[in-house]
Amino acid sequence: MTSYDRRSALKLSLGAVGLLTLPQLTQFARAAEDFIRGPRIKDHPIKQLSKHVWMIYSPDGFPTPENQGMMANITFVETAKGIVVIDTGASVQIGEMAIRMMKTFTKKPVIALFNSHYHGDHFLGNQAFVEAYGPMPIYAHPFSMKEIKGVEGNAWKNLMERWTNQATAGTKVIPPTHIANHGDVFKYGDVTIKIHHYGVAHTPGDICMEIVEDKVTHVGDVAMDDRIANMDDGSYVGTFKTYKALTQAAGPQLWIPGHGNAKKELLAEYGEFMSGIYETCVKAVQDGLDPSSAKNLVLKDPRVVKYAKRTKGFDGNIGKYTSLAYLEAEKEAF
Repeated sequence: MTSYDRRSALKLSLGAVGLLTLPQLTQFARAAEDFIRGPRIKDHPIKQLSKHVWMIYSPDGFPTPENQGMMANITFVETAKGIVVIDTGASVQIGEMAIRMMKTFTKKPVIALFNSHYHGDHFLGNQAFVEAYGPMPIYAHPFSMKEIKGVEGNAWKNLMERWTNQATAGTKVIPPTHIANHGDVFKYGDVTIKIHHYGVAHTPGDICMEIVEDKVTHVGDVAMDDRIANMDDGSYVGTFKTYKALTQAAGPQLWIPGHGNAKKELLAEYGEFMSGIYETCVKAVQDGLDPSSAKNLVLKDPRVVKYAKRTKGFDGNIGKYTSLAYLEAEKEAF
């Protein structure tokens, strides 16, 4: 049954609502919610990255009706006290799939969630974990918490439904409950999670989570593997600052991105790609060239050419993100 068929059938049944008692109305409301809920998503493999860290890798970088919004990685940290989940996916259906896969390697309960930032593919799965394991601390940067509780939460929920042709229907926004600031340390028995935040990078509210004992750090969308980042409310300069500060603070790590494969060389590779865009725009501004000329130079830069063909979303977004780089370069110049 399509989303249109489900909604049409639901409308036909509403004529009988006036005949129901209050308990029956409550039951009807719950049944209606289940009725219009999007379909179950297929299972995606889970992979162990280190002693305590597991990840469900998303092969797709952007939401479609076919992938039902499965576009971001979901990470699990197994501790003596329970499971900590970092980024929960783009829908309740994805969160439920993540729980099914988690149960293939552990029977421990989920005890805490971390949302790396306020884009919906990283927090809309919160609902599944809270429904399965009850209320728990959900951590995010103060800026991200504010945005998810504000207009961004519902905006992202609605966008996901539209992009997936209602496959994510039934998802509710469950916002973060606790703040995670730079330098905060969370002890879960045998595992320590340390929070890093160095200002505006991918967004103003990105947090990176270092799993200290494993030398693994989850960087969210601050860096990506083979996918171009959304820089609408980010900063190239801030991104480079974050890479430098993270490397100095944590040392060599296995870096886990929100999109793509975990790699020890992730920051170096994505930093090279981003530098090809930004530094070319800086030179264009210095030379008095316009944004169109800057884009032509970016497309010829060896650092950009090196990654362009394998970078998801490159063709459709490089013009926009070159323009953002040019605007930031202008701002920095003055």
